[in-house]
Amino acid sequence: MKNKKIHKIAVLTSGGDAPGMNAAIRAVVRNAAYQNIDCVGVYRGYQGLVEKDFIELDPRSVKNIINRGGTFLKSARSKDFRTKEGQEKAFQNLKDQGIDALVVIGGDGTFTGASVFSKAFDIPVIGIPATIDNDIKGTDFTIGYDTALNTVIEAIDKIRDTASSHDRLFMIEVMGRDAGDIALNSGIGAGAEEILIPEEDRGIEHLLESLHKSRKSGKTSSIVVVAEGDQIGQNINQLSEDIQENLPEYEVKVTVLGHIQRGGSPSCYDRVLASRLGVSAVDALMEGESNVMVGTRQKKIVYVNFDKTIGGKKKLDKELIRVADIVST
Repeated sequence: MKNKKIHKIAVLTSGGDAPGMNAAIRAVVRNAAYQNIDCVGVYRGYQGLVEKDFIELDPRSVKNIINRGGTFLKSARSKDFRTKEGQEKAFQNLKDQGIDALVVIGGDGTFTGASVFSKAFDIPVIGIPATIDNDIKGTDFTIGYDTALNTVIEAIDKIRDTASSHDRLFMIEVMGRDAGDIALNSGIGAGAEEILIPEEDRGIEHLLESLHKSRKSGKTSSIVVVAEGDQIGQNINQLSEDIQENLPEYEVKVTVLGHIQRGGSPSCYDRVLASRLGVSAVDALMEGESNVMVGTRQKKIVYVNFDKTIGGKKKLDKELIRVADIVST
């Protein structure tokens, strides 16, 4: 495989959409053209691979998409691709089109499917990490994370205006079923009084004591950022009721930001990151790499085997938790 000549590649997006995916597709297509490699886009992720839902892509077909959120190739779950029959059909579709390499853009589930497929059919596959949760091991940042943070910060800043005007406590739920990166960083950036994340379960008593101290210190309004996967915040409405019952001096309101965090025009950082990773994915194929993710560590491009990126949890920066505790007092 190291010496295999790449003539035509396919690119797809899978899993949850993330701002910057279009920028990554654009970079893949344009570096492929730069290297005199043909490129095909696959609609609806792995399902499109099974159903042969392809489109020829060239540098002009990806113009004016770098600023668009979501993915113009669309994304979908695929039960068919999880079966051996579905994977065989997908591989045959690639062969029929003369495609000899694949670039997949997504997260943990996307890389899991890519790894199985690459090993089963000996086809070069490169992964580009794109998920707002920033929970992929082996890379410092994933595409979409920075934009999601900025979206959350903007929303919290607006909510704080109302909280201050009416002396209210706002509970704000952000995405992060298994990872607290969005909650922790946006909480610090927005000046939240408390941040609840899956990685640190301090219990409701700690939260109540902290809010009580805040009230006694003279704070008349507060912001609590809650990751959706936090143990005591999994039912944020129930949590707000518990706080209201134990701290009747607070008027508690709940805001769930939801999928607004996944949309919107990507930030400059995400556009640049996506462009770097898209170009690097094609470079990796040209260098004979396969079954790896292209990521960044300390601003440098790295290749990480899928086996080291799949499953498990990315470690949270403990220093940020200490910073959050200090600046929220």
